[in-house]
Amino acid sequence: MTRRRFLVTSFLILPQVELAGSFFELKIFAATRELETTPSCGGADGVTPQQTAGPFFKPRSPERKSLLEADIRGSRIILEGLVRSTKCQPIHNALIDFWQADANGDYDNSGFRLRGYQLTDGAGRYRLDTIVPGVYPGRTRHIHVRVQAPNGPLLTTQLYFPGETENRRDGIFNPKLLMAVNDSANVKAASFDFVLR
Repeated sequence: MTRRRFLVTSFLILPQVELAGSFFELKIFAATRELETTPSCGGADGVTPQQTAGPFFKPRSPERKSLLEADIRGSRIILEGLVRSTKCQPIHNALIDFWQADANGDYDNSGFRLRGYQLTDGAGRYRLDTIVPGVYPGRTRHIHVRVQAPNGPLLTTQLYFPGETENRRDGIFNPKLLMAVNDSANVKAASFDFVLR
């Protein structure tokens, strides 16, 4: 039964409600259970999990889609994905701020090496060209990120690499934040979709 038909039927039999009693209520309950649900991206359970920013975040990073510079060494990786609402709607102009360690596991705390932000396009897409970060004691391989829809709450989280032995030993690792990563000869390809409240 479609919503339109349900509403029309309800108005046609409204005067008979007193006669039908609880049978009418049962029919309404059955009809509403058959209605299609609103498409979602997992509702509250599908929202991208929050994680700590850690000690190395720096505000006012430069706007850029590539964190590569002439003297940066490491395996190149391209990370792509979408930023969507819990109703699966793409979020245009969402701010995504990335920062990460270099291939040796070191952060640039004096400048903005391997740091940068960008805005999603009209389809909610982003694309980051960077290197695979190194590991350092106590942590597994990860990329930090802050995501915020226009006038929305800020999500701070981290993205992880599958198959890393350190994932099991990292106290804050969350498998819901694993990127899909494909290897190729010259560059790795990764993807991750953010879902915001």
